[in-house]
Amino acid sequence: MRPLTPADRIFILSGAGLSQASGIPTFRDAEGLWEGHDPMQVATPQAWHADRELVRRFYDERREKLDQIAPNPGHVALARLQQELGPDRVQLVTQNIDGLLEAAGAPDVVAMHGSLRHLRCERDEDHPWVEVRGQQDPDATCTACGAPMRPAVVWFGEIPLFMDRIQREACSCSLFVSVGTSGVVYPAAGLSQMARSCGARCVEINPEPTGGIFHEVVAETSEVALPRIVERWLG
Repeated sequence: MRPLTPADRIFILSGAGLSQASGIPTFRDAEGLWEGHDPMQVATPQAWHADRELVRRFYDERREKLDQIAPNPGHVALARLQQELGPDRVQLVTQNIDGLLEAAGAPDVVAMHGSLRHLRCERDEDHPWVEVRGQQDPDATCTACGAPMRPAVVWFGEIPLFMDRIQREACSCSLFVSVGTSGVVYPAAGLSQMARSCGARCVEINPEPTGGIFHEVVAETSEVALPRIVERWLG
């Protein structure tokens, strides 16, 4: 991978593979289930309205597991890169909801699929979010409108957060790096194509490369590849 230049602006999109070494399962296992659940039963607005207790329990369990999990060397390397070069040059966008990049010290992470550590109003995502630790209070209500609070996670059928900012940054970067993501779920899957069409060099870091439009592929896990690459970039 080529060295960085002072003019480079780096866009890094991370997916479930970044957190796998920390003990967080990837989104789906070989049977097409999400931690033993059909995603349609726990990760859609329809599921929430059909059975709030089941959905709350599913996210409560994931949140409690998160208390036992720490960032791995891949998270630490990306956090270091953003700390040293600054958020203006290094844009970290993640599909993950675990908050491990922030826990590693990254100062500015765009979590396009929301946060496991927060609740939001079920009526309006722009109403105030609240932090939650452990189990969600089933009686929690929005301070703005009194509606029930739900996990602040983007579900199937919902639009990811901050898309205007994300697309703007993808089109203005000179180096686009995809880390540990399958690259098949839209709109995230279209970001590499967008960046390439705007002139960026595109790199994939994935032990099972997806191929496609990338100029360069590093067929390694992120916790192995990122510390080496970041060390080289920072000199």
